[in-house]
Amino acid sequence: MFESYPSPFAPLEGTTPRPRAIFIDRWGTLLEVPEEGFARSPDDLSFFPNVLETLFRASRAGWLLYLVGNEDAVARGDLSEASWQAIETHLLERLARAGVPVRSSYAGLDQADSVYRLPNTGAFYHAAHSDGIELRESWVIGDSTLELVAGWRAGCRQIGVRTGIGLADGAYEVDPEFVSADLVTAVTDLLHRQHALHP
Repeated sequence: MFESYPSPFAPLEGTTPRPRAIFIDRWGTLLEVPEEGFARSPDDLSFFPNVLETLFRASRAGWLLYLVGNEDAVARGDLSEASWQAIETHLLERLARAGVPVRSSYAGLDQADSVYRLPNTGAFYHAAHSDGIELRESWVIGDSTLELVAGWRAGCRQIGVRTGIGLADGAYEVDPEFVSADLVTAVTDLLHRQHALHP
């Protein structure tokens, strides 16, 4: 009978695959857009159906999860940064309680040309630098052309969703690899593809 034992030696550099990520837009993709157009308090947060369970499965399957997006209500001065921080803290706590770890949360809070303000690529390159993410094997999922073109510029693959504004903003020309009904469908398809490649 053959028995295997864990090696006492660390893997050689370059012999283990780099982690893959899913970069998820907040409003219109992960969360329903409030009637006013933006959240004023944590009570305004509403996840799309079955999102938490699906992201839990993705995390358990080895995907690292990130949030991306611009917070234009803060940039315009309609919402204070302190109020936004309270909303964001509550969002991350809700995800954590559902067993969904968010590796990093990136948000463009002002109108200045910050590297983190989409369609700039700072969020993606920061994740690659900090966590070793393989951007070419990672995906950005969003309901507007803004996050998709930012992901494309960073070398990520893109999935559009028909929730939120459903890519109807027309700000950029994009050609996502897939267009899914919603975030749950998009992530479920990724998990099925992963299982087909690595049963």
